[in-house]
Amino acid sequence: MKIALAQLNYHIGNFEENITRITRAIHEAREMGADLVVFAELAVCGYPPRDFLEWDEFIDRCEASVEAIAAVCKGIAAIVGAPARNPVPEGKNLYNSAYFLEDGAVKARVDKSLLPTYDVFDEYRYFEHNRSHSVIEFKGQRIALTICEDLWNSDEDPMYVASPMDELIRQKPSLMINIAASPFDYVHREARIAVLRANCRKYHLPLLYVNHTGSQTELIFDGGSLAFDRQGNLLGELKYFKEDLQLFEINETAAQEENSPPAFDLTPAAGSPASSAAERTPEQLAAVYAPALPSSYDDSISATAISRIHQALLTGIRDYFRKSGFDKAILGMSGGIDSALVLALACEALGKENVLAVLMPSGFSSEHSVSDSLEMISLLGCRHELIPIANVYECFLSELKPQFRDLPFGLAEENLQARVRGTLLMALSNKFGYILLNTSNKSENAVGYGTLYGDMCGGLSVIGDVYKMQVYALARYLNEKAARIPVNIIAKAPSAELRPNQKDSDSLPDYALLDKVLFQYIEGKKTTAEIVQQGFEADTVERIIRMVNLNEYKRYQVPPILRVSPKAFGMGRRMPIVGKYLS
Repeated sequence: MKIALAQLNYHIGNFEENITRITRAIHEAREMGADLVVFAELAVCGYPPRDFLEWDEFIDRCEASVEAIAAVCKGIAAIVGAPARNPVPEGKNLYNSAYFLEDGAVKARVDKSLLPTYDVFDEYRYFEHNRSHSVIEFKGQRIALTICEDLWNSDEDPMYVASPMDELIRQKPSLMINIAASPFDYVHREARIAVLRANCRKYHLPLLYVNHTGSQTELIFDGGSLAFDRQGNLLGELKYFKEDLQLFEINETAAQEENSPPAFDLTPAAGSPASSAAERTPEQLAAVYAPALPSSYDDSISATAISRIHQALLTGIRDYFRKSGFDKAILGMSGGIDSALVLALACEALGKENVLAVLMPSGFSSEHSVSDSLEMISLLGCRHELIPIANVYECFLSELKPQFRDLPFGLAEENLQARVRGTLLMALSNKFGYILLNTSNKSENAVGYGTLYGDMCGGLSVIGDVYKMQVYALARYLNEKAARIPVNIIAKAPSAELRPNQKDSDSLPDYALLDKVLFQYIEGKKTTAEIVQQGFEADTVERIIRMVNLNEYKRYQVPPILRVSPKAFGMGRRMPIVGKYLS
């Protein structure tokens, strides 16, 4: 039997587009000779649909879409993810389901058993747990069909008390198929492969796994759908950050023992671009199955991590604009590394003709802040505007003079400059239909080094999950391909330039140190004492953690942040604003 994995870029609630993509893939898979084509978790409506699931009309559209897709399944079967109504009054009103479609109709349905409710996931808010398990029989195969988290209960500290595969294996399946919506982070590929491989080795079954690709607001899906043989060897890996369709074949193999039932195993189908595990060196396989979580911040700026973050950010920008119905971006260009990186990424993702950089020097801006920006704009070829803010700033100060009285220059005056810039950028955004790209990095977001309604405003935070030292690594990575960011922007000391001779180091520890402590606290969830035991000074660690916790109120008001790390600010990190712990 030949099975195609269809890895597609869905759009939440865009039923017409999703149906078109799915039916087109069904036709292509049929032409390739596939007997069955497999789509991802909640493919019909996109993932995560969140509170759209609370509308009956939304579920009606999902059901109608499943029927429309089933009608196309003639001469080929399909597995597709969609929500399903729970007919029993007790429990939640919906299931997260996988539909098996054949001969123009729904022939079977499997509901998700393990519902993740952690980090970016909140599935038990909407869905009921499945408690019954049955294999699906098709063309001589007994398919153990599961949905994403159903295969993620295999580590030494399982999150759930039961495993669907422990039930399904009693029915003697010949093949596992898992449909998923597995978001990207820069180490998740290794974790995903390790978990799926462990299932193959535990149950002695081959496995096909299909994922989403593309971005849904802050969540980015990297694709990378997978095929394993029954020993857990990686047979095929679909493209990353792109749609893909690949074909695999399951055949009977020699029985493992005398008088034992026949076993089945997978191979890439003839002509399939899927890579073979046999072609990989031991070193390559060791890298594939390496531990997932980086043990230190230094691992997060490795060449592999930076390359993946680059691809993810481009995907996030492109899809946010396409799916929102916009095509033009605007951002403030300060002459610093953060805005330079965002400008380079935006031009690469959207095209230089669709990006406007706005230079807004003040009386405290250095000469090189303008000259470096103009040099970069010349390298990229994007459009730009130069709007000095001194006059607007002085008007604000003049109007506020009675209220400010004769109090000395301080944070209010510094932040007023950032808010003038934010106002000008939002005015241009409103007038011409741009999306304003926020340029704050994760280090700044963590410690509150930014101005609300100033440099923290925007429609999308591009690098809000990228630490400062990762920003530098990404800039150097981009320049390896072509000169895009002037050397002086990368080399000079970072500064907000809101007062004379200001440097970020006046207010913050050195970024190389700051980032390492932040990483251990945010990604590693380490306590103050545990971080100090790693060799950091206690006063510095306590100061940094206190800044993180005191500035939670700012992070509640930032734009959506593209998620590229295992623990991003936003929906995946939920902290109280008024909490006293560690502040």
